Amino acid sequence: MSDLYLLDPSVSAAWAPFQDARPVAELRAGAWLIRERWEAVADGDTRAIFGPDHLHPFVEDGAPPVRARAPVQGPALVGRSDFAPIGDPPELGDAPARLVSEDATVGWWVPPGHTWEGEDAGGDAVPIEGMRLHGAFDLVTALETLLVADAQYFMREHGDPIPDGSILIGDPSEVMILGAAVEPGVLFDTRRGAIVLEQHGYVRSGTRLEGPLFVGPGTELLGGPIGGSAIGPRCRIRGEVSTSVFMGYANKAHEGFVGHTALGRWTNLGAGTTTSNLKNTYGSIRLDLGAEPVETGRQFLGSLVGDHAKTAIGTLLPTGAVIGVGANVFGRPNAPKYVPAFAWGLDGERMTEDGFLTVARRVMPRRQVEVTDPVVAMLAAVHRHAAR
Repeated sequence: MSDLYLLDPSVSAAWAPFQDARPVAELRAGAWLIRERWEAVADGDTRAIFGPDHLHPFVEDGAPPVRARAPVQGPALVGRSDFAPIGDPPELGDAPARLVSEDATVGWWVPPGHTWEGEDAGGDAVPIEGMRLHGAFDLVTALETLLVADAQYFMREHGDPIPDGSILIGDPSEVMILGAAVEPGVLFDTRRGAIVLEQHGYVRSGTRLEGPLFVGPGTELLGGPIGGSAIGPRCRIRGEVSTSVFMGYANKAHEGFVGHTALGRWTNLGAGTTTSNLKNTYGSIRLDLGAEPVETGRQFLGSLVGDHAKTAIGTLLPTGAVIGVGANVFGRPNAPKYVPAFAWGLDGERMTEDGFLTVARRVMPRRQVEVTDPVVAMLAAVHRHAAR
């Protein structure tokens, strides 16, 4: 067991819009947060995330503090947040080592009596399995790459029996229900991967679940085909959802297609909100972020929606849309490719800090999350940074 420290990447357009509001380590790559993947490798807890100044007030249940980069005393593991480990922990000895994937250093082993001083630390190269993440768009790539094995991991658990009245296509042993309530008439399709329903969840009759699928604690699935996705805790989901990652506490309670999309915490998609995930030319998708376009290399990519963002009913999001943290998208049905943080509509207005905090104080208690003084300080810091 080792103490763990995570090193977030420098602020860049590639990690928009999520990096305005949360550390990269707290994003979901496959079924688990990146931090949780590293904790499995370290067999220990994360002591701190080394991240940008504007995220130092970050506070969230279960998350470690965010600090400025500092020397680390061994025994400890330092991991890059833009790398998602998989597989067994590497073999580490008594000497300092660099953890290497695809010829890139993605972490450092700091044995007892040694100190990590920064990214130029030496040591022998030790291979580690995993996936490098080049930006927020690769959270979708992580689903395609990691979710089959992630969902299969849960099959070692002892779950609840499949309820009477369920419809099953595929292997029944690939369904893991861990305390979720499932109404009669739910269809489970495991031909492409396992299906995991965590505790306190709820699945309404008429929902089609297609593996691989991970559904976190307390999430409600209210109808429609939902598959190939990782859905964090306390979400409400209805309608067609494909190959999408929900960080948690998101609301998509109505019809509308969401595909190859990543949604931050506390997002709300109005009824009929639909994402385009394929260009008419079938070409590679570029994110248009003003002066910093980002080439994703992906043919399928829906939207990247930042924390606390909201869309009006009937909103149509173009391929590769980026919706900034706290943005409110309304005023016309066709949204642009980029909506800046804290936009109030699509005509250049911005939401004030007081307005943002007022909405957060209304929304977060609806999921039994208390808006404490540290939470207010974090949200205010997010607004000051992202709305400037």
